[in-house]
Amino acid sequence: MKLLKNIFLLLAVIAVIFLADACRKPYTYIQEVDTDLNNNSSTAQIFGACARMARNYAFVDGVQVSGSALAFGGVFPGAAYSIKLAPGTHNILIKDTLSTTLQVPLTYSQVFDLGKNYTLFLYDTTASPKMLAVKNNITIPLDTSCMLRFANFIYNPTPVANVDVYSFRKMPGTPVFVGGFPVLTGSTPIFSNVATATVTDFIPYASLRTDTLYVYATGTTTPLLAKQLVQSLTPTRSYTSAYIGSFRSLASAKNVTTFATY
Repeated sequence: MKLLKNIFLLLAVIAVIFLADACRKPYTYIQEVDTDLNNNSSTAQIFGACARMARNYAFVDGVQVSGSALAFGGVFPGAAYSIKLAPGTHNILIKDTLSTTLQVPLTYSQVFDLGKNYTLFLYDTTASPKMLAVKNNITIPLDTSCMLRFANFIYNPTPVANVDVYSFRKMPGTPVFVGGFPVLTGSTPIFSNVATATVTDFIPYASLRTDTLYVYATGTTTPLLAKQLVQSLTPTRSYTSAYIGSFRSLASAKNVTTFATY
């Protein structure tokens, strides 16, 4: 009798295992995120400056690499600095996977060099999305400073003026305010004459303190185009501040966002 009970118990366990296996749902392979920058691979991140983008997913050589939708102003990976890729040529596809979407899929071929780090900037609009691949010249400071660069991806159907970027912390003397804005007389832009769809080199930048960045048309200090309160940044890391949005929209639709690059 005891032997018979054991046989029935074993058969019940086997049945449960087969039932669980039958209920297992298929899944889409998501490439693993890897934050280790080394000489055996290339690494890349994607930044969304494309106006009105909302539900974009990234594919590399036909394999989906992003596990959550990439929206306007978003960065992939969101919780790491980059994804790891084998050196060589890769085909990048960015698309909205909603069946009723009007967004045009973006396809891009890029050569990734061994041991190099890249940022892929999506810009323009969902009707004509574009991508700019920038090789990141990463320098790790020997002190407590960090590194900062500026990217200008403001959208407008016709050309607009280049921009200068000022740092509140870099203003000489005691700041004077008029109408709620600092008077920048005597100040030098930390980034000068930055054209649209371009990215500057990295510059040393103070970490561990807040700052405000002010964006103006090159050679002017009025009107203010956009500003951002930059929170305390981590020493030795590299960051990107990007001017994005629609130039024709209200000031609130134009903004600067800062994200970690490495």
